[in-house]
Amino acid sequence: MFHLDPSYVGKVWPAFMWGVTLVAAVGCCMGFKEFVWFMSVGYGFAVMCIGLFHLVFGLIAHTLTPATAVLSILLVIYGYRLGGYILKRELTNKAYRKTLESTGSAKAMPLPVSLVMWCYCMWMYTAQTSAITYRVMNGAKDNIFAWVGIAIMAIAIVGEATADKQKSDAKKINPKRFCDTGLYRYVRCPNYFSEILFWVGVTVSGIGAVQGKQYWIVIIALVLITFVMYNSAQRLELRHEKTYGLDPEYQKYSDTVPLLFPFTKQYHSMKVYRD
Repeated sequence: MFHLDPSYVGKVWPAFMWGVTLVAAVGCCMGFKEFVWFMSVGYGFAVMCIGLFHLVFGLIAHTLTPATAVLSILLVIYGYRLGGYILKRELTNKAYRKTLESTGSAKAMPLPVSLVMWCYCMWMYTAQTSAITYRVMNGAKDNIFAWVGIAIMAIAIVGEATADKQKSDAKKINPKRFCDTGLYRYVRCPNYFSEILFWVGVTVSGIGAVQGKQYWIVIIALVLITFVMYNSAQRLELRHEKTYGLDPEYQKYSDTVPLLFPFTKQYHSMKVYRD
C-alpha cells in the first residue's frame, strides 16, 4: 500500500514536481503587494502550501506513511506559524514597519524585478522542502532518519516560536532595550538558529529516501538557507550596533553571547568599531 510502482513514479514525477512548485508560487505571490513578503510572509505560506500538497498527493497516491504524514504536517505548522506571525507583525507593529521603511526594505520594486524574485523564491522553497518531497514521491518506507528529522523539526518549531514570543514580551516591557532574556541569554538570534535547525531536520529526514542526484538539490538548498540566515543575523547585528552600540550593557552582551550558533565563540560576524 505504501510503495509506488516504479513505472507509475516515472509517469507522475514531472507533474508532481511542477505541482509542488506551483503551490509554492501561490504561497509566495503576495510578494507582488509588498516586495519583502516574497522572503517573509510568502516564505512561510509557501512552505505551508507545500506541506498541504504533500498530504493530499500522498493520500491520493497511497505513499503517505506515518512519518511522511507527520513531516508534512510539521511543514504546515511551521509555515502557518511563521507566515502568520510575520504578517501580524507587519500589519500591527508600527515600530517594525518604521524600521523596514528606514532600511528601504518596504520600497516598491519594478514588475520585472518582482517576477524574477517570485521565480527565485518558488524554486528555492521547492528545493528547501525537497527532502520530504522525494520521500513522498519515491514511496520510501519509514526509517530512523525520518523520525530523527521529525524530532529536530519539532524542537526547531518550538524554539523559533518561543524566541519570537520572548522578544515580543520583552519589547512590550521596554521597547527601547535589546532582548537578552530567555533563549536570548544563550544566542543573540535564536529564531534564526531555530530556522536553520528546522531545515537540518528536513534534510536528515530524507536520508535513505533521497536517491542519486536528488542529494545535490537537498544539500544545496540547506547551504543556501544557512547562508541566508547568517546574512540576516549579520544585518540584524549591524542594526543593533547602530541602535545600542554605545550601551555598555549591550557591549557586554554582544561580546559574550554568540551571534547565531549557541555554545560557540562566534560573537560577531564582522569587526565592530566603537568610539
